This record gives sequence, structure tokens and C-alpha cells, in this order.
Amino acid sequence: METEDLALIAARFGAALRGAGVPADPARCERFATAVTVARPGTRYELYLCALATMVSGQAQVEPLRRVFEDMFGGTGQDAVPPGGAELPLPGRATPDDLLAEAARAAQEHLPQAEGQAVPRGADGATAGDPARTERVPVSDGEPGPQDEDGAGFPALASRAERLAGTDFAELTPAELAALAGLMRKLTLAVPARRSRRHQPTPRGKHTDLRSTLRQARRTGGHPLRLARRSPAMRPRQLIVLCDISGSMEPYARAMLQLLYCAAGGADAEVFTFATRLTRLTPALAHMSAEQALHKAGQAAPDWLGGTRIGAALQEFNDTRGRPGLARGAVVLIISDGWDTGDPAVVRREMQRLSRVAHRIIWVNPRTKSEHYRPLAGGMAAAWPFCDAVVSAHSVHALDELTAALARPSRHRPSSLDATRRLPTPPEKRTPDVAK
Repeated sequence: METEDLALIAARFGAALRGAGVPADPARCERFATAVTVARPGTRYELYLCALATMVSGQAQVEPLRRVFEDMFGGTGQDAVPPGGAELPLPGRATPDDLLAEAARAAQEHLPQAEGQAVPRGADGATAGDPARTERVPVSDGEPGPQDEDGAGFPALASRAERLAGTDFAELTPAELAALAGLMRKLTLAVPARRSRRHQPTPRGKHTDLRSTLRQARRTGGHPLRLARRSPAMRPRQLIVLCDISGSMEPYARAMLQLLYCAAGGADAEVFTFATRLTRLTPALAHMSAEQALHKAGQAAPDWLGGTRIGAALQEFNDTRGRPGLARGAVVLIISDGWDTGDPAVVRREMQRLSRVAHRIIWVNPRTKSEHYRPLAGGMAAAWPFCDAVVSAHSVHALDELTAALARPSRHRPSSLDATRRLPTPPEKRTPDVAK
């Protein structure tokens, strides 16, 4: 079979699956094409198994896959497998190349029905099967579509970035993630303000600014005709980010680091990564593009895609930077799924130490996007009582919950956080106030 035939199958099959509600992104189509190349299926059932292994990620997607496969390729061929016996080749399928060649023809014939396009015009300029039928062509991103006879244009597709905004970060390729940088720049990671030790002149301050009063009195012969006032200045709280870069968090870590580069410039964030050790990435994320920053972050963190020791990383942060002053009154953002290979008791102890100095602790766990999520992992269960908010932030659309949690001015942890405190019941939407 030729390469272009296999690419045609994967592209048309992925487009049909997306129309049926299955998130068949280009990465899945590539995996499907690779599986077909390696497995060399000789029956339609074997081809169906290749699609089942590479194009779905949940039980709910199996039935749409089966319907689309039967519509495109004329059935799954499962009836040709005798009970307890070996698969029988389908009639007329001598070699895998013959099967894939016919699958390519089926994908080509299925294209007009799958994507709502007209059959290609013949030599006389009319569409095949219906000379009077209006030809429709696919509309590319950002280009106006053709108009029908009434002058009304066909609905154009949304921009690529808007379509990807609702996709889980784990489903995005690096190129698609980079395309979302424009949307991330529109977000603002604003943190609440705190009173500074410095004062600033104000018309109605509570304190008298004696130095400014005497300076102004020089203009009136030494008589203080007007009292200058001052009040404490307000400044944003420090934003501290601890990002898990273990294997299970790799796609979300890249998305969060890109978000920090695009949106957290005004917040002056201090960024650390951890897996088996703690690494400071603030210099790597400054004064370079998002792509270069991500590459630099991978080089600066020697344990990228390693295991996870949340307790040890929190202890190192508390001992060396957090409790000595960096985390005092700060907003701490922890990005992790809570899967820890260490002792959960260490996580609980270090989270309790951090909660005593930090203003707010916000935990980003992409697993909480499910309504049925419960903090059963040891690390997450130990850290849960000390979090002011738990959000998923698994897509661009879900980042609104994160920005709202960061901007909330007050903390929501009780004043007493002892070791006997029971776990709170997880809220409905995994939004702020989980520890109420």
C-alpha cells in the first residue's frame, strides 16, 4: 500500500470520528497510521482493532467508533471470527495491501458524506450524480465561505485556537499547544494585594507625614498651614508556583509553564519544578519566547519526566526558601495530580508548615475535572485539608476557575489545622472553598 493511501485513511477516518464526537486529534491519527504499518491487518476486524487501540480513550467512545468504522469500511468484520478459532480472511482479501487499498477507496467515497462536501465536478462542470447541485468546498480558518444562490454564506469554521480552547491539554500536540499562546496572553494571573511597610502620600491618610508637612511649611514662612497625610502602600502578593514535572503530569506541566510565561509577567512569579528534586526555573522563564522557555525549563530540570516525591520537594522548599521569607504572605500555586511515591505523612507535615506562612494555597489537579473524583491518592489526600482551592485547569476554558481562585482576596482555611482534622467532602465542581 502506498503512503498517501494510509495518510488518506487516517485523515478521513479522524475527520469522521470528530464529527461523531470522538476527539480524534492529529496525534491519534498518527498513532493509527503507525499501528496499521506495524500490524499489517489482513481483515477488516484486524483493522478495527487497530483503530480501537489508537483512536479511543474511554468506554463512551467505543460505540461511536464502531458506527463510523462500519459506515466507512462496510462493517467491522467481527462476524468473520469463529468462536474460539482463528480469524478468517474476508472474501477477496488476499493480502493486507489489498485490504488497505480498498479502505482508502472507501475513505475517499465517504468524504462527501462525512464533511458535507459535494462530489467533485466532472468534465462538464456539474457535480457527479446531480448536475444542479451546488458545489461546497471546505472553509479554511479565517477565510470567508462560499455563498449560496440566496446570497447567504455557509457557516464558517471557528478559528483553530478557539476550537482547541476546550480540548484537554493532554490531547494537544506541542504545535497545537503553541497555537494557544495568543489566548493565554489574554488571561491575567492577578493576585490580591497586601499592605506594605512603606507609606505613600494620600489626601486622607490616617497618619501625619511630618517630613512632608515641614517641607511644605518652608513656603509659608515656617507655618504649617496644611498637614500632609500618608497611608501604607499596597503591593501585589508574591506568587509562588510549584509545578510537578513527573511523567503523569508532563502535558499539563508544559501548558502551565506556557501560561506562566504568557500571563504571569505582571505577577512577578517565582517558579519551581519538582519530581525527585526541587529546581528553580524563574531565570529560565524570563526574557525569551514561550518555546525557548519551555526548552530551557526542560534543560534546567534534570528530573523532567521522572518520578514524584511531593513531600521531599515541599520539605526542601520550606527549609531553604519558603519559611525563611519567600512564602510569607504569598499565594502558593501547586500543580500536581497528587500521585506521590513517598510517605504521605511527610506531605501532610510540610503542607501544614507551608499553610502557617502562606496567605493562600491553591492546588491545580487536572484529575479533578471528573465529577466523580475523590482524593484517594496518598499525596492528594494528605494535602487536601490545607488547600484553599482545588481546580482542574485542564484546558484553556477551565483556566477561568484558576484565575478566579488566584484573585480571591481572603483565605478559607480554618484557624486550627491539626493532625486529627477529617477530610472535607469534595465539592461539586472542584472550585474554590474546598476546605470549608
